[in-house]
Amino acid sequence: MDILFEAEVRDVDPVAVVADRVELARLPEPPVAPVAPYTREIVSGVAEHLDEIDEAISAKLAEDWTLERIPAVDRAILRLSVWELLYNDDVPPKTAVVEGVELAAQYSTDVAPPYINAVLDDVLSQRDELKKAVASNEPAAGEEAAHSEEVEG
Repeated sequence: MDILFEAEVRDVDPVAVVADRVELARLPEPPVAPVAPYTREIVSGVAEHLDEIDEAISAKLAEDWTLERIPAVDRAILRLSVWELLYNDDVPPKTAVVEGVELAAQYSTDVAPPYINAVLDDVLSQRDELKKAVASNEPAAGEEAAHSEEVEG
């Protein structure tokens, strides 16, 4: 979550932040801890699917709220949790929701946990439909490679 937050605040690619931290962790006296493999997976997954994730979140916000209007830390928490809900079948869906709410309680304001819980519960309630919609927008396995061969060939 901290890498997603940092990337947004600095307006840089989150994958680049991971790369920077990996390099810093290799120094003789590293100023940062090594980046865990799961952290890399989350960051690259959120970056790869950011538009779909943001669309899923935006659709669940209250009518008078936009994604840009909520605090950056809350966006990072929601993006991480929605990525786990839609793209990581290794994390039980309820766990993704509970952990998102716990992160909000730890890092955000007192009003964040209830609305983050509501947004994530709404995403969870439509998880199957959202996953189908996401899957229909992605090329089937091998389709992308076949298309790139057509373009190059």
